[in-house]
Amino acid sequence: MVDYHHLLKLALEEAKKGLSEGGVPVGAILADQEGNVLGRGHNMRVQEGDPTIHGETAAFKNAGRQRGYKNKILVTTLSPCWYCCGLIKQFNIGQVVVGESVNFKGGQDWLVEQGVNVIDLKDAECIEMMRDFIANNQELWFEDIGE
Repeated sequence: MVDYHHLLKLALEEAKKGLSEGGVPVGAILADQEGNVLGRGHNMRVQEGDPTIHGETAAFKNAGRQRGYKNKILVTTLSPCWYCCGLIKQFNIGQVVVGESVNFKGGQDWLVEQGVNVIDLKDAECIEMMRDFIANNQELWFEDIGE
């Protein structure tokens, strides 16, 4: 059985790295069904000046080409935005593990409607980290989510 909490801990390491670099604290892991990490990454929009580098897209890119994604697990510290939901749907990623959806729900309900197995861990550390980030960085946060 895959240890989702362990994978989320790795995604949290990525999110904290992004935060320490002055970016938005969202980290992600792409893993196989055995829990082996294929790729990891964090939001780099600020650091790279590239609005396409979200935590999920960075982990996906860093995993390199895969034969298929239906049997892959995307673990993210924050509920995926619509952009990242599109990535999940486009490549038919079968499972998404979310650290938190309290501060931002994204499109995870839509993913469920699309047949994606979404598990929301409601992790206290993820919730607190994003709550504090949003409170202290409102302009950057709203830029990140396209508002």
